[in-house]
Amino acid sequence: MLDPGPDEAGRDALAQDVKSRIEGKGTLEQENKWGLRKLAYEIGQRNEADYRWYRFRGPSELLDELNHNLKIADGVLRFRVFKVDPETPAMVPPAVAAPAPGASRERDQAPRPTVSTREEDSGAAEAPPEESPAPAE
Repeated sequence: MLDPGPDEAGRDALAQDVKSRIEGKGTLEQENKWGLRKLAYEIGQRNEADYRWYRFRGPSELLDELNHNLKIADGVLRFRVFKVDPETPAMVPPAVAAPAPGASRERDQAPRPTVSTREEDSGAAEAPPEESPAPAE
């Protein structure tokens, strides 16, 4: 997940560096650029990130190198390396991007009940006395 702060050319250069490291010591099997997506929570005061995904094969030295370089690289918000079974099908990016910042979601569009804090609207005013039921004979 890359910081969206730098321009796209800067993010592409960082992604190209990672790609060239993978291809230099291993084999790149698949690459996906998911683009800017809203984060579930803020990371480094950012609420969106440029998602890049690589599936590759390589020696443990490549993993150590990527781990070291991505930890210290400016522009990388978060990264993860997973070992997967070679028979596992390749991941496909989600079809729909997250809503743009400021866009409302379906649950936000439902009407909300109004609550008044004014005394006359709160039912604190005197209610007319209720008639007591007649005694049963």
